[in-house]
Amino acid sequence: MSDLAVIGCGYVGSVSAACLASLGHRVRAVDVDEERVARLRRADPPFVETGLPELVRHEANAGRLTFGCDVRAAVRDADAVLICVATPTAPSGESDLSQLWGALVAVAPELRRDAVVVLRSTVPVGTGDACVDALRDATSARWTGDVVTNPEFLREGTAVHDFLHPDRLVFGGPAAVVAVLEDLYRPLLAEEDPLVFRMDRRSAELVKAGANAALAAKISLANEIADLCERTGADARTVLPAIGADTRIGASWLGPGLGWGGSCLPKDLAALISTGEGVGLRTPLLRAVGAVNADRVAVAMQKLRAHLGTVRGRHIAVLGVAFKAGTDDLRSSPSLALCARLLADGATVAASDPLVRFLPDEWASVPLVADPYAAARIADAIVLTVRSNVAEDLDPVRLASAMRGEVVLDLPNALDPAGFAAAGLRVVGTGWAPATLGAREVFLTSPQG
Repeated sequence: MSDLAVIGCGYVGSVSAACLASLGHRVRAVDVDEERVARLRRADPPFVETGLPELVRHEANAGRLTFGCDVRAAVRDADAVLICVATPTAPSGESDLSQLWGALVAVAPELRRDAVVVLRSTVPVGTGDACVDALRDATSARWTGDVVTNPEFLREGTAVHDFLHPDRLVFGGPAAVVAVLEDLYRPLLAEEDPLVFRMDRRSAELVKAGANAALAAKISLANEIADLCERTGADARTVLPAIGADTRIGASWLGPGLGWGGSCLPKDLAALISTGEGVGLRTPLLRAVGAVNADRVAVAMQKLRAHLGTVRGRHIAVLGVAFKAGTDDLRSSPSLALCARLLADGATVAASDPLVRFLPDEWASVPLVADPYAAARIADAIVLTVRSNVAEDLDPVRLASAMRGEVVLDLPNALDPAGFAAAGLRVVGTGWAPATLGAREVFLTSPQG
């Protein structure tokens, strides 16, 4: 059993803290946000994450997990200090490391002489080396420990499962301190037998951003192939699974839709491009991945105009506003980007999402309702943006009775077109052409409205 301090109680920090406590460690997690800490103490995280409330409650009751705001008290006597603060994208495209440097300044006075500092935050290449120098300076060389880069691969909505059942663990740093970190994960190494990659800090820092770039590339590829299918009369619903059946490619993440968003993929892609610029390297593939994704809202708007003539004055229901199913995270949400474009072009928008409880103040003109049928009332068209239980549970007959129009834009191809056609609704998917519309007609119609 080790004494651990976790700095930052967002998605990564709170999940890491609770899961490490479940492995038998004593964990003190801290955050500057007093409201967030208060909610975590009540086992009521301020974000949706499957299994996290129950795990927090169990570990807190067992005395292995506490939450607070006193960084020094948390760090004092800790064997290892995990840095889990946010590293958002700065306007320049570089990672904003201000929270990271602030965390190091806060922990330095109480850092135990031999404590290991673990970077869980996603950081640019070379950050771990800079952290070592900063901590040596801040402690006047009193600290003789080291920094290990331990990138996380947690998917929002399944983060607890991903932590406790990892497919791989990445440790970057000198062998002696990597061994310390491996001891923290010993129960997982014994039970789950994940792949373990030991490397230097700089290599480990590049793994996370590179992995997210690869995932973003698969989604952008799927969307570009789907667009080709529509223009040529092919069907992406059969083409993409057949492509993904190649074990060298894989079917996971090879699905079309409104594109990728969230807190990780956009940030990490921008950071990789910025890193390349910093060393004089062009990154045309990474830039193309982002460019394809940036076009997805325009493609959705073009489809709506092709079927409605114009969106101006139309009532549009958007089902799904989080950046993906299984979370309430609105960061870089393609669905919200679509809502913004609809509003700018004169449409009236209503939204529904099974997990999102409220929208920020700037979205006051978009009513958010829990009932998708209420959102669809007098709608001229519905746009389904993400796969979720909403798509699985939609009753086409009930939907048709609520709507004024008949168009259902199914961007992730989650619906049964035949069932909706029987109710008098026309499903327009991604990568295939409805029988009543020529394969080229959707994309060759001049945009209006």
